[in-house]
Formats: sequence, C-alpha cells, structure tokens
Amino acid sequence: MYDTHMSSHIPYENHSKQNLPQGKVKVTDLISRMNKEKKIEKKRNLALSLAAVSAATVFGIILTI
Repeated sequence: MYDTHMSSHIPYENHSKQNLPQGKVKVTDLISRMNKEKKIEKKRNLALSLAAVSAATVFGIILTI
C-alpha cells in the first residue's frame, strides 16, 4: 500500500514544551521577548546614529578641504 500523505504535508502537532490551554501565554515569556526586542532596537538606533554622525563628519571634512 502507498502512503497517502505527501512528503511536504506534515500534520499539525503541538510542539510546545508546556501543555498550556489554547490562548494562554506566560507573562514571563512576553516580558523576556519584550526585553530582547528592546535590546535589538537599541542596537539598531545606535548603529543608525553612528552612521548619521559619521556621514555628517565626512561631509564636514569634505567641505573644509
């Protein structure tokens, strides 16, 4: 007999570590995710600010030459 499931078809299974009822979210997980996002945003803002200051400095040096 042939298997009727296609290889790309994977039945949905709940792979979460905890068996939380659907719709429940741990607050600590949300806070952790929020803190990670804040760190990423700070790094992006720092990189953007550094690029802007560098561009302004280079432009200023070019104007003085």
